[in-house]
Amino acid sequence: MAEQKAKKESVFKRIKSLRLTRGKMDFSILLMVSALCAFGLVMIFSASYYYAQHYSGANNDSFYYLKKQLVYLLIGYPVMLMVSMIDYRLIERLRSVFLAVSILLLIAVLLWGQDLNGGKRWLPVAGITIQPSELAKFGLMIFMCSYMSRHKNEMHTFRFGMLPMLIAIGFIAGLVMLQPNMSMAVIIGFIGVVLLYLGGCDLKQLIILGVIAIIGFFVLATMADYRMDRLRSFSNPEADKLGSGYQLLQSYYAIGSGGFFGKGLNNSYQKLLYMTYGESDFIFAILCEEFGFIGGLIVILMYAWIVFRGIVISMRCRDRFGSLLAAGISIVFGFQVFVNIGVVTGLLPTTGQSLPFISAGGTSLIVFLAAMGLLLSISRDLNPRT
Repeated sequence: MAEQKAKKESVFKRIKSLRLTRGKMDFSILLMVSALCAFGLVMIFSASYYYAQHYSGANNDSFYYLKKQLVYLLIGYPVMLMVSMIDYRLIERLRSVFLAVSILLLIAVLLWGQDLNGGKRWLPVAGITIQPSELAKFGLMIFMCSYMSRHKNEMHTFRFGMLPMLIAIGFIAGLVMLQPNMSMAVIIGFIGVVLLYLGGCDLKQLIILGVIAIIGFFVLATMADYRMDRLRSFSNPEADKLGSGYQLLQSYYAIGSGGFFGKGLNNSYQKLLYMTYGESDFIFAILCEEFGFIGGLIVILMYAWIVFRGIVISMRCRDRFGSLLAAGISIVFGFQVFVNIGVVTGLLPTTGQSLPFISAGGTSLIVFLAAMGLLLSISRDLNPRT
């Protein structure tokens, strides 16, 4: 009887360890994410319907991109809600699994990925395509946050602090570079360095690492002609109006013609086959053309609010893993927004990064919704000051 009772208590403890968090989530984040997803559907249809009519792969279906995005949203949104109800500490137990899956998918895309535009970045799985690098960003982040929370007192050392993390960052970024996808590799490296700073690594070591990284960036940029073309078109797009500078100039035309209040929904001129990737990477330009400076500013403020609340959650979280994870999610999210809008407005060289919740793209949408679910889960376990 005593042995059976002990077993029951053991089972009860295991079930209790998998409990759902009971606190209230940050509903302002949920509201902003929901609004951005809904607005994203509107913008994807507006930006893509004309192109879809003329794109053979869409079978002349005006709703092609809208329907695809809606399917991914119907998958990702419930995932976000379910993750938000799970104790985020369970994620830490799966840190090695997330990292291993990320590595395996990055290797798989190199072997069996779709060759598109000179690179292998998409992996066909069960009739759909996924972008492993999007998953790898968060797989690496979870692993790093877990390691740094468990080795708090060793993070200032190089051998037990920075070195293990650099190996993980370098391996993931290296696999991404082999696709090749330099912009994503740079983003992964940047995220890793910021997390190292938050995790307590020695500042002098980080400065040296930063200098080495900058030198490495310029060396890699000069190794491929198309990368140099992007840098040249970024500094002077008019030098090659019909080539490398074409996309950025079309973006300028879209944003400039939108003025203060925009031309109105569905009234974009640049989406009429003048701008490529108007439904994905450059959707912010179409947004500004149709809704003007005011519309673009409102969207940026919505993103800024999510990042702000994420930082607040990070500062007030009870444990180190949750604090680092909330900060990591906020940094990844905010940096992705900054890169996308920076590219569209000419502040950064052209890259293929999506605008979270608004750009067409299934992997990015589901991954960022799951990340928001983690952030909401952490928000349920804050100290009483919130």
